[in-house]
Amino acid sequence: MRPHDLVIRTTTEDDWPSVRTLRLEMLRDYPLAYAETLEHALRVDEAGWRLRAARGTTPGQASIVAIDGDRWVGHMGGYLPDAATGPLLVGVYVAPDYRGDAAGVTRLLLEAVEDWARAYGDTLRLEVHEDNPRARRFYEKLGFTLTGRSREYELEPGGLELEMIKPLR
Repeated sequence: MRPHDLVIRTTTEDDWPSVRTLRLEMLRDYPLAYAETLEHALRVDEAGWRLRAARGTTPGQASIVAIDGDRWVGHMGGYLPDAATGPLLVGVYVAPDYRGDAAGVTRLLLEAVEDWARAYGDTLRLEVHEDNPRARRFYEKLGFTLTGRSREYELEPGGLELEMIKPLR
């Protein structure tokens, strides 16, 4: 069941305390899914968190959150690594008790990111760790397909990041 007070919106610099809290939750929940360690995130100062929160208002970047009442329950972001590859989906997270089709949080966040991404290209890309089959199945369900391209995952335990893509038009 979709929470009735759910708000989907971009983040602003002033959101930094909530952005920090949600990011730490993300890293505690599934550290392999993000190219950052919890230890690193805990060392980021207020100025760093303000920059991250401002991504929602920065050209070429997106930072979209789902908020239920006072609780931040999800995030998806995007940015343009370069003009040739187009928009990249990053920072995907939905709190465990808000996951699933019934809640609808994931689809609402993705729709918002796709709306942002259409201004920059015809496809939306993402990278998912090879040892995260649950996430791969989830992305496939949302219309992403594996491209066959991969790269080395930069943190422990290593492995590969698999590229997936979804047409936007």
